[in-house]
Amino acid sequence: MTAGLWQHWVLPGIWITLQLTVYSSALAAVVAFGVGLARTHRSRLVRFLAAAYTEIFRGTSALVLMFWLFFVLPPLAGWQLVPMWAAVLALGLSYGAYGAEIVRGALNSVAPAQREAGIALSLTPWQRLRLVLLPQAVPEMIPPFCNLLVELLKGTALVSLLGVGDVSFAAYLVRLATQDSAQIYSVTLVIYFVLAFAITRGMKALERRTKANLGVSTP
Repeated sequence: MTAGLWQHWVLPGIWITLQLTVYSSALAAVVAFGVGLARTHRSRLVRFLAAAYTEIFRGTSALVLMFWLFFVLPPLAGWQLVPMWAAVLALGLSYGAYGAEIVRGALNSVAPAQREAGIALSLTPWQRLRLVLLPQAVPEMIPPFCNLLVELLKGTALVSLLGVGDVSFAAYLVRLATQDSAQIYSVTLVIYFVLAFAITRGMKALERRTKANLGVSTP
């Protein structure tokens, strides 16, 4: 594979993949915390709406949702999403639904005595969430969030079907140019592994830091 192919296709493809991962994970995090917190709300209607969102987006294909946002939504809304943002929306909304269950589970894992202590101290619901629940729940969320983030990274390969020039699409173009599938797809596997490994190490460091703040050591 020539330096030109790296410079014009592979490296820009890696950059697009990184952008997709960052933007989609940011949206997914917002959705996960918003919907996850709503799943623990005292109002039955709020919990029902949050559960409906989770079931709908968890039960639909991210790929089909991406096609729907790109091909079906424009005639209905009167405006066209660029492929990049259609992909970010589809991935963020879909993976956010999975993340909402992680947030809900972590919040529910906090000992009831901790909530009762917050009430006894006359803390407001927001203060109990910010000062008591989240500091204990966030370290428990990080390992499953790490898995979800790696899955999201690999899910960005779907965008190549919309013609977005990510690393998978770049690999396809390189294969057409060189007629050598083994080399470029082996390199692409290594690229995904390196990116996933970096995410795993980063999340592990974040988990150690958050647990250290609670006085808990991580093996």
